[in-house]
Amino acid sequence: MSQKIERRQYVELYGPTTGDAVRLGDTDLFAKVERDLTVYGDESVFGGGKVIRDGMGQNSRVTRSEGIPDTVITNALIVDYSGIYKADVALRDGRIQAIGKSGNPDVQDGVDITIGVATEVIAGEGKILTAGGIDTHIHFISTDQIEVALASGLTTMIGGGTGPAEGTKATTVTPGPWWVQRMLQATDDFPMNIGILGKGHASRGVLMWSEDRGGVDQPGWVQMATQVLGAPAPRRTAKKAPGGRP
Repeated sequence: MSQKIERRQYVELYGPTTGDAVRLGDTDLFAKVERDLTVYGDESVFGGGKVIRDGMGQNSRVTRSEGIPDTVITNALIVDYSGIYKADVALRDGRIQAIGKSGNPDVQDGVDITIGVATEVIAGEGKILTAGGIDTHIHFISTDQIEVALASGLTTMIGGGTGPAEGTKATTVTPGPWWVQRMLQATDDFPMNIGILGKGHASRGVLMWSEDRGGVDQPGWVQMATQVLGAPAPRRTAKKAPGGRP
């Protein structure tokens, strides 16, 4: 038996839907929801007395090897290059696997993301999900910068430095392989994508190549310069994933 509820009550339970306008923070900017990929009456919600449970919104027969996601973010308002829309987001192996309608296809309509026993759930109702920002001009002076960047929506920081030193204040490059390695170690445990730029102020290719051996992210022109000057071609660039290794 279906039941109609007021629009305001619906938004409080499941987040905004098609046609709703969402105020962005304390600004006078509004985002209008263009479409809703979830299905009215079959929304996936986790919690006591909610939908995601055995035989209802969770399929207890499908295993992870059959493709179910590791995590599902439910009823999130997505803002990306394609528009402003509401949907469930499936994550698998740390990456976005699918965007659509989650649940149990045995008993729910329009499901293209199956929730299984091995699936964790993050409540996205009333929240905005968008791509993280990238800052490519970082003076790595203090670890406080990472916390502030995360709070501002940044997920990637690219730059250089060695901490509170004069070179760091003036430039966004890290001098020499020893310092590059120390910076990679110092930032290893932070939940941020970190890119370290090397110091290319040299006319000898071997000096610039030494930066790459330390694990820096080299701009293309530096790689070209080292090859023109006769140094070996760069073998790799080290990038850091959230909380991970290069």
